[in-house]
Amino acid sequence: MIFNNIRNLREDNDKTQRELAHYLNVTQTTYSKYELGKINIPIDVFIKLADYYGVTVDYLLGRTPNKSGTEDSRTKRASSNILKH
Repeated sequence: MIFNNIRNLREDNDKTQRELAHYLNVTQTTYSKYELGKINIPIDVFIKLADYYGVTVDYLLGRTPNKSGTEDSRTKRASSNILKH
């Protein structure tokens, strides 16, 4: 599975794969394979990346478009309507 948010965050922050690999204590090749979805990313790496960028793991996984993890008003309304029924 390719995680576009991981690559986009790296590029948006003007970081190289080598810099992130060093931070994560992996090789640049391993980091590249993470971005390309060629190998699974361990959960501890997801957590480190989320902490590094100040985003949620759900954002890195593409489960939410919100970097902070807060729901937008549409999601809150939809959830509220579901709970009422």
